[in-house]
Amino acid sequence: MRRTVIALSVLAAVAVGAAPVATASATSSASASASDAGSTAAGWVPAPSAPWDKPAGARCDFPVHGEPVVDEVEQRVLDTYADGTAKRVAYKGDLVVRLTDTDTGAFYDADAGGTAIVDYRTDGSQLWYVLGPVLVGFGENSGSLARGFYTIDGAYTLEFSPTGYKTLTMLHGSTDDLCARIG
Repeated sequence: MRRTVIALSVLAAVAVGAAPVATASATSSASASASDAGSTAAGWVPAPSAPWDKPAGARCDFPVHGEPVVDEVEQRVLDTYADGTAKRVAYKGDLVVRLTDTDTGAFYDADAGGTAIVDYRTDGSQLWYVLGPVLVGFGENSGSLARGFYTIDGAYTLEFSPTGYKTLTMLHGSTDDLCARIG
């Protein structure tokens, strides 16, 4: 119960305050340092997502290509470790990712423009506090959801262990199986 109250408090602060965004690429863009974050007047800097590919069986039964078709995501470093690496990062902005079954050409444009604060821990783990949709992939036996790609929408936390295991704690919301949409 205490964990839920804390998470709700953080999510409320996100909703009222600096409405940030988490994406599937948050891990790569969070390497920004505090000096990078100060490069714009408001401290927000672009956090673009790169295209990616997953072979058949990794997430869906078929090979999937993902590529942003709208990418206005920005990040702001809120706190750093003593060495200047990002400790807490806020994300915001529109993101639509096109997932394509590369065998058939079928595709789906997934809204992944949620808002989030991401805590990056020294052991390599992460904790995302999220409002709205993000796109997340789960490998076989590597998380609390079955293998696949999902749009997770609502108010929730997503914890990544140091080994990459993902635990979704849904406070309120839904998941959408994107492999089923394009397969």
